[in-house]
Amino acid sequence: MEAQPGEFIQFQFLAGNHTVTQSTFDQPCQPISRNSNVTGFHSGFLPAAASASMGMVPTYTIQINNTNPLWLYCAQGRHCQNGMVMVINEPAANASRTLESYKSLAAGAQGVAPSGSPGAGGTTGSTDTPSGTGDAEPPAQTVNGAVALMAAPGTFALVAAAGAALLL
Repeated sequence: MEAQPGEFIQFQFLAGNHTVTQSTFDQPCQPISRNSNVTGFHSGFLPAAASASMGMVPTYTIQINNTNPLWLYCAQGRHCQNGMVMVINEPAANASRTLESYKSLAAGAQGVAPSGSPGAGGTTGSTDTPSGTGDAEPPAQTVNGAVALMAAPGTFALVAAAGAALLL
């Protein structure tokens, strides 16, 4: 998936207890701040079950500052090692740094729970209904192995297999 500077991406947590945490390609399943001088972002653990019973979905929103790749993972248990990873702005000119390669590295990585304050680098909130769940569901397309839904003109929703949704 691609995002331009100034655009916002919203992650919607639909089921379970998950995070969205920034990493590096070379050290998946570890917060970026552990292996570089970059703070990065970390949503904190956002359990969706309690919120869902009240009709609310926890969200975490980040703003894109540039077109550099953002390597992301879920820090819950072994979710990262089991493939709950993604990249925003996957490098087109580097065939060895792909989402599939990152996922492969993550499978054998040691997971590290972030120690920074939850919400660092983004904003948490909630929404009433996840995009694409109404009666008139928009057509789906595949983006980097995830289902993508056109939510409205100029917006983009990415729903990950493990129950987190992403809006652009």
